[in-house]
Amino acid sequence: MTIQEAQQTVDDWIKENGVRYFNELTNMAILTEEVGEVARIISRKYGEQSFKNEEGEMDLSNEFADVLFVLICLANQTGVDLTEALKINLDKKTKRDKFRHSNNPKLK
Repeated sequence: MTIQEAQQTVDDWIKENGVRYFNELTNMAILTEEVGEVARIISRKYGEQSFKNEEGEMDLSNEFADVLFVLICLANQTGVDLTEALKINLDKKTKRDKFRHSNNPKLK
């Protein structure tokens, strides 16, 4: 699935199942919550924290998908073409960081 197809699929799902998009501020709060759930799993699985007994391991891929879904919702609501935005962003990073990381002794 391309990014453009994902944006259309989410839009179709919202129209068929979600009644309507939550407003942008609500979706921003939801995005923050979902990113927090990703952080919680990563800090426990790859960091120094441990899962609580009742918590058990959570599904990181599902949490990433939740983040992506809400991010796509916000992009759709605000008229952002994520494919084009990513192309522009990668071009900017390439120009800015072409030698920055390869010349960084900390990354050797």
